[in-house]
Amino acid sequence: MVPERFLAYRIHADGRFGSGRLERMGRAELDAGDVMVGIRFAGVNYKDALTALGRARLARKFPLVGGTDLSGIVESSEDSRFRPGDEILIHSFGLGSHHDGGYAEFGRFPADWIFPLPPGLTLLEAATLGVAGHSVGIALELMERNGLAPDRGKVLVNGATGGVGSIAIDVLSKLGYHVVALTGKIGEAAYLHSLGAAEVLDRNTLQHGAKPLEEETWAGAVDSVGGKQLEWLARTMQRDGAIAAIGNAGGSTFEGNVLPFILRGIRLLGVNVNNPVETKLRIWRRLASDLKPRHLDRIVRRIALDTLPQAFDDLLAARVRGRQVVDFDSA
Repeated sequence: MVPERFLAYRIHADGRFGSGRLERMGRAELDAGDVMVGIRFAGVNYKDALTALGRARLARKFPLVGGTDLSGIVESSEDSRFRPGDEILIHSFGLGSHHDGGYAEFGRFPADWIFPLPPGLTLLEAATLGVAGHSVGIALELMERNGLAPDRGKVLVNGATGGVGSIAIDVLSKLGYHVVALTGKIGEAAYLHSLGAAEVLDRNTLQHGAKPLEEETWAGAVDSVGGKQLEWLARTMQRDGAIAAIGNAGGSTFEGNVLPFILRGIRLLGVNVNNPVETKLRIWRRLASDLKPRHLDRIVRRIALDTLPQAFDDLLAARVRGRQVVDFDSA
């Protein structure tokens, strides 16, 4: 039974781009949709932190419940595809920017946006993966379609201790790749090795070089940093190497030259999670089976809804390891 009022973390039209706060909201205030969901878990993403702290113009309506991804249980449904008690997950489709997202005890969503929880995943595991895990799944498919295979050579994961990086290391090592983790937090080397990294490099001691083409080192790379790091990656890829570009924590622009693309044939692959539903379903089936990380329990840290402000600060200050997930049963 959905109460008349419940807890939510909402973004209001304060400051330059909005600001978030914890409050009680009414059931009638929820955005339109066919399915009412009791939310159990919601991931904390870089985009969510930027939105809540008003660091970027991402919120397109006010007030707005933040949160890009969630998992939960259907409370009621006007669509025959879902019944009360069904376990589901949702991400993307404008959640947390155009439509109320996951940072509330309850939410109402269009049925077309909702995915049944795939067999092989729990609700907590689905939220731990969230949009970060879905991005990794897309990245791996793209790289493999462009020739990446375990016998081609080493695969570098940049931003290794973050959510995307942690999941990528776990999945790649499971598939038999020699994974090299690149991090600015060398003190987390033991954590990265525990996820499957064969080597850990300290970004703070890395020599980037200045040549248009540096030594051929990587068969593939998963990059959630961008900026100068992406420039360096392009110069150090092997012939026909593939880079999956997922994030921009280190900057949204980068400089470079065309020689790695012309003389080595490297591929720069953009990862966009706003794909057709059929693609999303295929990726989630794989994340529940052959691409399921082995160490999600090490990657996740459960937090309470009222600790979100600190979680956002920690994420933007790069103090977070793995994935923070709001647990609505936490005290």
